[in-house]
Amino acid sequence: MSYTALYRKFRPGRFEDVKGQEHIVTTLQNQIKADRIGHAYLFCGTRGTGKTSIAKIFARAVNCEHPVEGSPCGECASCKAIAAGVSMNVIEIDAASNNGVDNIREIVEEVSYSPAEGRFKVYIIDEVHMLSIGAFNALLKTLEEPPSYVIFILATTEVHKIPITILSRCQRYDFRRISIETIADRLRELMEKEQVQVEEKALRYIAKTADGSMRDALSLLDQCIAFHFGQELTYDKALDVLGAVDTEVFSRLLRHVAGREVTGCIGLLEEIVMQGRELTQFVTDFTWYLRNLLLLQSSDDIEDIIDVSSDNLLRLKEEAGMLETETLMRYIRIFSELSGQIKYAPQKRILIEIALIKLCRPDMERDIGSVTERVRLIEEQLENGVVAVAAPGGGERVPPQAPAKERPPLPKAISEDVQAAVERWQDIVANADMPMKQYLKEARLSLGGDSRLLVVVEDGLASDYFLRQEGHKELLEQMLADMTGREIDVTVQTVPDRETFEQSYVDLSQLIHMEIEEE
Repeated sequence: MSYTALYRKFRPGRFEDVKGQEHIVTTLQNQIKADRIGHAYLFCGTRGTGKTSIAKIFARAVNCEHPVEGSPCGECASCKAIAAGVSMNVIEIDAASNNGVDNIREIVEEVSYSPAEGRFKVYIIDEVHMLSIGAFNALLKTLEEPPSYVIFILATTEVHKIPITILSRCQRYDFRRISIETIADRLRELMEKEQVQVEEKALRYIAKTADGSMRDALSLLDQCIAFHFGQELTYDKALDVLGAVDTEVFSRLLRHVAGREVTGCIGLLEEIVMQGRELTQFVTDFTWYLRNLLLLQSSDDIEDIIDVSSDNLLRLKEEAGMLETETLMRYIRIFSELSGQIKYAPQKRILIEIALIKLCRPDMERDIGSVTERVRLIEEQLENGVVAVAAPGGGERVPPQAPAKERPPLPKAISEDVQAAVERWQDIVANADMPMKQYLKEARLSLGGDSRLLVVVEDGLASDYFLRQEGHKELLEQMLADMTGREIDVTVQTVPDRETFEQSYVDLSQLIHMEIEEE
């Protein structure tokens, strides 16, 4: 006997077998139980979500001699004939290859004949959006007022192409993308039936790659099992078959990009190409990787949404703290644009190399996101004192001379507690969660009255976070106590900009390495 693909072998035969479309299944079952069956249905949704499967189950259920809770019994003559594809009561039509007026006129003529056996004649028209305008018009009158024994089920992946006159005559059901959890559970259940050993991590990766399509997931799983037939299907083997890249590679790539190392990025891409990885899938997966970093920056309670292991989650949190939110959004924008360009591009590698160079060199672009990134880099260089400007006449680059400013008087003494806090400040910032980490990075340390530690932040989000939202200043004091072993009182003050701070406060981080007198 010839082999049957998994998606065909395990096609749902009852409503109870359908996964991820409970809102549609319940409605159709209730209609059958109450004998309130409509004359025209429109099933719309992405590929592989169960449109045709549910249409066939519905066709069996309305003709079943002994339905069970609205589902076909599967044992009567009608159910067996429809399942075997030999029933004259269920007519399947592929609108992609039968899209002309003459094809629809044949249906209209057949509709006038009542079924030889069973209650209903069911017409399932797949990819109905492919019908011509003339064919839609030929179907219109019959779709609106068919005989009592006729049911039309129209299925489409592009509902926006259906004329409004057709839409208004149908009950519309929108099929959802199936969640990763639901797909993984179904794959696990089927592999137990098939007695195939599959690693849990491999199942979840296949479920994620299927992008909401149960049929795609089964096809990918079938492909992976065939490649490693007789062996346990592990995560690494699944990556090999699908031409995908492990998340560890994305971590290395991100660190090269964050360090603006063009050579490192191109070298890593060379490794990926030589391993035979699928570049389109690589771009999609790296975009998702960046998306996960952005989610981690945006909320503290996002772990349940990000489908990664605990080890990878720790690494993601570390990398989320390495980048500014605006920088990360720029990375995502560039790779999202690349995803739309690369699918049909003849030179995929070159497009990816250009995108990576853009990530590392924001000065190549002129959009507002890249300009913001360039300004941030210049500010960073200014703080580190490494910026040089070109001398007049094209001479050698010389460091700019900063204008002299009147500084506030230096403190005569700094308490041990405040000194300990300043010395451990970088560790405190590193251990903070977002968004506190970002605000503490930009804060400046000074000395308040009674030798209190003064944390100066710019007016806006940072000041609201510490002064208007309860608990955050107290949390900072607790972090200082845990890190230094001392109870340190913190006062938070705001300034309109960095220049005001330099003119009005002493920056303790600049003084802490000097010889100072302790109280």
